[in-house]
Amino acid sequence: MADKTVLISGAGVAGPVLAYSLARHGFRPTVVELAPGVRSSGSPVDVRGPALEVAEWMGVAERLREAGTDVTDLWFVDARGRRTGGLPLRAVPGAGPGGRDIEIGRGDLAAVLHQAAADHAEFLFGDSIATIGQDEHGVDVTFRHAPPRRFGLVIGADGQHSTVRSQVFGPESRFVTHAGLYVATLPLGVPAPQPHAVVAHNTPGRMAAVHPRRGDSLAFFAYRATAVPDFDHRDADAHKRLLLDAYEGGGWRIPELLDRVRATDELYFDAVSKVRMDRWSHGRTALLGDAASSVSLFGDGSTLAMAGAYTLAAELAASPGDHAAAFRRYEQRHRTRVEPKQRGVERAAAMLVPATRAGIAGRDLASRAWSAGKRIGGRAKGLVTVGTFPPNGGERTST
Repeated sequence: MADKTVLISGAGVAGPVLAYSLARHGFRPTVVELAPGVRSSGSPVDVRGPALEVAEWMGVAERLREAGTDVTDLWFVDARGRRTGGLPLRAVPGAGPGGRDIEIGRGDLAAVLHQAAADHAEFLFGDSIATIGQDEHGVDVTFRHAPPRRFGLVIGADGQHSTVRSQVFGPESRFVTHAGLYVATLPLGVPAPQPHAVVAHNTPGRMAAVHPRRGDSLAFFAYRATAVPDFDHRDADAHKRLLLDAYEGGGWRIPELLDRVRATDELYFDAVSKVRMDRWSHGRTALLGDAASSVSLFGDGSTLAMAGAYTLAAELAASPGDHAAAFRRYEQRHRTRVEPKQRGVERAAAMLVPATRAGIAGRDLASRAWSAGKRIGGRAKGLVTVGTFPPNGGERTST
């Protein structure tokens, strides 16, 4: 490919990894990001398996570990704060302190990845793509603020509400399916009372939790609801109203956390959704991460984003004169990672947000039995609540 310029939309997780990887292979990447800087919001995520290998290749694994959380347990509590069940995360292979898996705030992960890529790529913050026009030899792009430019390729790594996907493949409604949940997070600005445990409280169809971070804590909400008509993922005032209505009258620490919701300007709120597409590329444009195949909050999205970015860069480097073949191989390889995770979203949601009181009680009972089995060296086989426990064949699902 004569023109080695690549425009990447999105500076979250996938975008910086792709930029770094492409630069290592001799490409000239530019990353455009709507936010004015690296975003600090988002719930803690796990970096495991193939993503750990990517982090080590990029030389950032130790920095990720230093920024990671010290969480060892997930506790379920009742309205009075009494423990009703839970999971010792260090009993899960790879998880918890001492394991290879890294749990880290999404903002911290994005910051480390951006720092690694910053010397290898051009970053345009506070801007976004306005139009995309491609032909056989390149892609013409106009921006909201920057002058128009032409690139060899364009990659959409801009999330489940992808601008690139809308421009090139069609409207969001064709590809994005509501998974029956809404989620929200906000930083609390104070250390968690339990620095090593995620503490979660459930009522039917509702879950609220406090998740420790290094020197701070995060409130996390997840609740079951049908799709909101004309939902606008950028309308912060509407997000607050939806969240306050969903949790009004709740016990435990809910009143305190809702006061934080009213006062914050750092609320993240969105639907849990699946993105399904027949193809991830068209012409000289391809999609990556949640833009192509969102598994939303419960399916190792950050791990998959990092692995997918590395794979895409490697395939483009292997076929310097044939981007179409590279896109096909990337998609074939990465779909085998993504599709099992998409099938696991309902099971993870059933464990974290049971729909009924019986489901909550069954989940808590199963968690206690599973934890006891681990402590005595047993294997609590066949324990079932609303879904399988633990979810995803024993892999940890971060809140």
